[in-house]
Amino acid sequence: MIGKKIQQLRKNKNYSLTELSERAGVAKSYLSSIERGIQRNPSIQFLEKVGLVLGITVEEFLQSDKQKEGAEPADMEWSELVKEAMNSGISKREFRDFLEYSKWKLERR
Repeated sequence: MIGKKIQQLRKNKNYSLTELSERAGVAKSYLSSIERGIQRNPSIQFLEKVGLVLGITVEEFLQSDKQKEGAEPADMEWSELVKEAMNSGISKREFRDFLEYSKWKLERR
């Protein structure tokens, strides 16, 4: 999903793969593998670099089209918490593990 979004935005700006990779300072091969869906979990830093060139935020990359259409936006405190977690370098897997542990801990009470 993210790869297709990057590819569409790149094409809308008439950037070649090489041009976007150079402007964003990312490896062309990695960018290509993201666009083709070979790599499916780009880092936040990668999304920030590419997003800066394409004019899109990390949050917009991660937000699905369905979320854009009908869901209420997350309150500012949640958004800031997610940004803080992303900037700290925590992986999605680590964050999910933490949530699962927290749920387990609450159930045991």
